Amino acid sequence: MDEIEAFRQDLELQGLSRDTIYRHALNARCFVEWSRAHGLDPAIGSHDDLRAYLAELRSVRKLRPASLTNIFISLNSWYLYCMDRGFTAQNPIPEFRRRYLRQYKGEIRRRRLISIEEAAKMVRATIDSRDRAILMLLLKTGIRKGELMSLDVDDVDLPGCRLTLKPTPKRSNRIVFFDDETARALSRWLKSRELRCVMHGEKALFVSLRGTRLRSTGLQDLVRDAAMRVGLCDVSSDRMEDHFSPHCCRHWNATHLLRAGMSRDHVKWLRGDAMKEAIDIYYHIDPEDVRRSYLAHIPQLGV
Repeated sequence: MDEIEAFRQDLELQGLSRDTIYRHALNARCFVEWSRAHGLDPAIGSHDDLRAYLAELRSVRKLRPASLTNIFISLNSWYLYCMDRGFTAQNPIPEFRRRYLRQYKGEIRRRRLISIEEAAKMVRATIDSRDRAILMLLLKTGIRKGELMSLDVDDVDLPGCRLTLKPTPKRSNRIVFFDDETARALSRWLKSRELRCVMHGEKALFVSLRGTRLRSTGLQDLVRDAAMRVGLCDVSSDRMEDHFSPHCCRHWNATHLLRAGMSRDHVKWLRGDAMKEAIDIYYHIDPEDVRRSYLAHIPQLGV
C-alpha cells in the first residue's frame, strides 16, 4: 500500500474531518515527493532538509505565513505517524516551527470585517445559485467552512429554517438557524442541484462542477472571487485585513449579531462555543429562545 494512503487511513481512524484528512495527506505527499526528488529520506526530516523545503516554499512558491504554518501542521501529523510506525525515532517539527515559524505577540493580524451593505453587494453580484446559497449560509449562520462542506441535503430543514451540523470536537451545539432570505437562496439552489451532474448517490448539499462534494479549495476560491468582484479582496496585498475568506463570514455574523443587541450567550450557543464557567452546567439555553432572538437580530441583506 502507498505510504501516504496508509497515512490517510490512519487520519480517518483518528476521526478527523474530511477536509483536514485531505489537507494533511496532500501536504505530506508533496513533501515526500520533494524529498525523494532530492535524494532524501522523508521519514528522517533533518533540520537541514526541512530548512531547504521551507526555503523553496517561500522563494519559489511564494507561500504566505498562514499557508506555511498549515503545511508544517500537516507535517507534524506525518512525523507522528512515522514515529508510531517505527520509521523514525523523533518528530522534528515542533522544534523546527518554534525556530522558523514563530508568531510574535506584537504582530496582531485582524480579519476583514465588512459592513452589512458590503455583504449585500457581494451577494447581489453573485449570480450562480450554488455560490449565492453558500455565501448566504456562511454570512447568516456563521458556520465554519468544514461544517458547510460536510452538510448533506438531509441536514437542511427548509420549512423550519434550521440546519443540523455534523458532530465535531470544536462544536458544542449542532443546531443553527437561518432566515427567510437564506431559505429562498437555498430553495433555488436545491432546484438547480437536481439539474446538475451530481454523482450517483452523492448526498452532499454543495457539490463541485464534477458533481462530487465541494472541497476546501473550491470553497475558498468562490468566496474570494465573490469578494473580488465588488472590491472587497486584494489578493496582491500582504495584509490579512485586505483579504476575504469563509472565516470572515463567521466574523461578520457574530459581530453584527452582537452589534444588533443579541445576547452574548445566545451568540455563543449559535457559534457552538463551549460554556467554560463552572456555573454554566446549571444554565440551560432554550433553542426556541435562541431562534426568536436570532430572527430578531440577524441583519437583512435585501436579496
